[in-house]
Amino acid sequence: MEIGIKIKSLRLQCGLTQEELADRCDLTKGYISQLENDIASPSIATLIDILSALGSDLKSFFNDDSDEQIVFEEDDFFVKESDDNSITWLVPNSQKNEMEPILMTLNAHSKTLEDMPHEGEEFGYMLEGNATLIIGKKKYKLSQGNSFYFVSNKKHYIVNDGDAPVKILWVSSPPTF
Repeated sequence: MEIGIKIKSLRLQCGLTQEELADRCDLTKGYISQLENDIASPSIATLIDILSALGSDLKSFFNDDSDEQIVFEEDDFFVKESDDNSITWLVPNSQKNEMEPILMTLNAHSKTLEDMPHEGEEFGYMLEGNATLIIGKKKYKLSQGNSFYFVSNKKHYIVNDGDAPVKILWVSSPPTF
């Protein structure tokens, strides 16, 4: 692996000169040049500092993204059904990612499980129907075309008191479903 070429590519993506990167890492411009030309090899600690300054980390730097799936089709989805709802994971194995997008169908006269406070944020978009979002002691009416966004630091859930199912595109970060 040519570490220097990857460091240079990251540096250029960040719009930094060799001198700017060197300053952020308490290194010299000459040393950065040697690294980028594969004349010198950094210690692990130095590489971690450089990658941090470039908004990356060791795992991402050494990960080969060539086999990473970008587009997902219906055959890739995972569906879990219960009496109250149906959850479709739109990105398989999304628990390893920063976000977890799902499609939730909440049946008439039902509610989601009450989610206890946790780290993270949640976003939803109402594709069909009307429901009530409960966050702590507050209630928010939701209709088709509405979206919601909140920090997950209070107990929260959605109630469908209507006679028709509700469909919600829901994204949780970090993954919690």
